Amino acid sequence: MSSAMSLTAIGLVIAATIGIGLFGLRISRTTSDFYVASRAVSPRWNASAISGEYLSAASFLGVAGLVLVNGADMLWFSVGYTVGYLMLLVLIAAPLRRSGAYTLPDFAETRFESAVVRRLCSGLVAGIGSLYLLPQLRGAGLTFHAVTGAPPAVGAAIVAAIVVINVAAGGMRSITFVQAFQYWLKLTALAVPIFVILITWRSMDHPVGLLDSLQGAGSEWAEPLSHAGGRDHPLYATYSLLLALCFGTMGLPHVLVRFYTNPDGRAARRTTVVVLALLGLFYLFPPLYAVLGRSFAADLIGTSPDTVVLELPSRIFAGTTGDLLGALLAAGAFAAFLSTSSGLTVAIAGVIDQDLLRSRLHRLTGGDYLAVNSFRIAALLAIAVPYLAFNLTKALSLADTVGLAFAVAASTFCPLLVLGIWWRKMSVPGAAAGLVVGGVAAITAVLVNVIGPPSGGWPKALFGQPAAWTMPLAFLTVVVVSKLTPERIPRGTARSMVRLHTPEAVDVDRGLPSA
Repeated sequence: MSSAMSLTAIGLVIAATIGIGLFGLRISRTTSDFYVASRAVSPRWNASAISGEYLSAASFLGVAGLVLVNGADMLWFSVGYTVGYLMLLVLIAAPLRRSGAYTLPDFAETRFESAVVRRLCSGLVAGIGSLYLLPQLRGAGLTFHAVTGAPPAVGAAIVAAIVVINVAAGGMRSITFVQAFQYWLKLTALAVPIFVILITWRSMDHPVGLLDSLQGAGSEWAEPLSHAGGRDHPLYATYSLLLALCFGTMGLPHVLVRFYTNPDGRAARRTTVVVLALLGLFYLFPPLYAVLGRSFAADLIGTSPDTVVLELPSRIFAGTTGDLLGALLAAGAFAAFLSTSSGLTVAIAGVIDQDLLRSRLHRLTGGDYLAVNSFRIAALLAIAVPYLAFNLTKALSLADTVGLAFAVAASTFCPLLVLGIWWRKMSVPGAAAGLVVGGVAAITAVLVNVIGPPSGGWPKALFGQPAAWTMPLAFLTVVVVSKLTPERIPRGTARSMVRLHTPEAVDVDRGLPSA
């Protein structure tokens, strides 16, 4: 891989990202611009931005690395990442938009009329967002190291600095433009090298079939539910992973905040349908890099499998062709880190701003000017803490770290949102207890994996993929505690449910079509 070409490509991505972000500064002035882009983003534009934000380091690099090492079982990552939006579409997309909230804590306080539930949600948004930011920073470090040989901390610092500039410049309105551009860049960066490889394969005098790339892989790698990669209890691990990915999506703060930017609930549903198509298209490509990597980059299996996407072109093509394709992939990888990190930073900054900074600063002064500037301070804090902590995830792969973030989200916000939107008898103590029990259980599993996972057997499986027991535990806690405290059901529950489930064309107050 040519360092000069790759650095040039990364530089162009950075310049385009900053340029588009500064354009957002010209049109971002109010609090609504910074938090929800004034709720005026069209479904197609929003779908591209959501896809750009959602397709993180785990999608661009990590999925291929996991499939390269562990085989067919890891294809469930691509399936789960996509199906999560189907669950979101069916269960919460439109009601969440109708809630009128800016952030997840706003929704929690409106629905449950409780400052305690709001504070718990705020802490979880910061925690889940920070956990999700760690693999983005690590992926940036890996990419920069692969291109230049520089320490990973340098690449992570570059991404952190650019994200702060973009988010502080224009908030949600600014990064909407950036992330939409970055989705199409990432898709192009992944697709073009694969098509070049296929065209080259077709033009060979004696073409070798793609399935021959599995040579030496062994039946364990190619067959699902095997023990490839040393995985214990693969059936449990697979279903637990699917639960985390399918139901954790609706608990990711940077995903949910996007649905507040749609004009109405109908637009939120249409956005989700388009997102499903865009994600499905993207995830066709990472497994192909893994399959080809079994033949052309097998040495990466025991060293750095997450870099197989970046390394593959130079292993197949010598000279300028390999360098150009490698540079394109490096640019796409940096776009992945920047887009996801930007969305996460907005989500975390919104919570820090509303629940920590502005509540204190407003004692001195007020107004939109203060709100915008406190948001900018919050954005700096939101990226600084994960940057200082990103070295803790070195023992975990990119996709594994993201999978744990999904498990925490599925065990906390999923019960809160699903039951809060669809069950009238959910009480305030039930909501708080579900967040605490699910959060403590899932975060304990994360800490065990970071500090030192069990060596094998059921303990390794249960802590490595905790969603299969932490998510049902959280749901059960909410139901049991709510049944025991019926007197603590919020007084405004009936009105909240009407607002969540009534189309915007109907006046909630009068029951008539609105003007």
